[in-house]
Amino acid sequence: MSEANRPSPGLFISFEGIDGSGKSTQARRLFETLRDSGHDALLTREPGGSPGAEEIRALVLQGDPDRWSAETELLLFTAARRDHLERVIRPALDAGRVVICDRFADSTRMYQGRGGLRAKVDALHALMIGIEPDLTLLVDMPAEAGLARAKARATAEERFEDFGLALQQQMRDGFLALAQDHPNRFRVIDGNRAADTVAADILTTVTPHLPVCPA
Repeated sequence: MSEANRPSPGLFISFEGIDGSGKSTQARRLFETLRDSGHDALLTREPGGSPGAEEIRALVLQGDPDRWSAETELLLFTAARRDHLERVIRPALDAGRVVICDRFADSTRMYQGRGGLRAKVDALHALMIGIEPDLTLLVDMPAEAGLARAKARATAEERFEDFGLALQQQMRDGFLALAQDHPNRFRVIDGNRAADTVAADILTTVTPHLPVCPA
């Protein structure tokens, strides 16, 4: 992370993208590649990643699309992220590990920031979280393709997918705009290719940022 308030030896990598973009698959593949090559890597996710945060995950990703207001979602996601940060992310970074997180605060900026709440998202993040990843990999995918892939999974966690194509397009546009606003942190990866090709592109992108692998 670039912020001075996190002088830890680890590397924090986040994966972002719309639902169905393949980011979770690619996060897992990167973790496996780094682990197999000798890096001390940790794969985690948001919302979730710690026992308390996983309980909140079930609350926010399941059920009727209108179950929560955007304001309530924001508070729930921030509570989950704070617990995840305290119990998992910071200890791993302080230990010098490579932390790979499937979604982080940028997803909250997009999903819970919709409808004019972005300023509140940023203010709450600054107050309660206060850190950003060192590197954010945005796995980009056309909205139609991402939604089709997400719905094909047929899981219980489809609350946001159930908002439909309009939200997917809004989220894609928002992520791309965020990447333009923070070019030092973001790298946009074309996810609309074969999974092996995407994985190779990601590894090439990440490699210059990796700590020296232990002998």
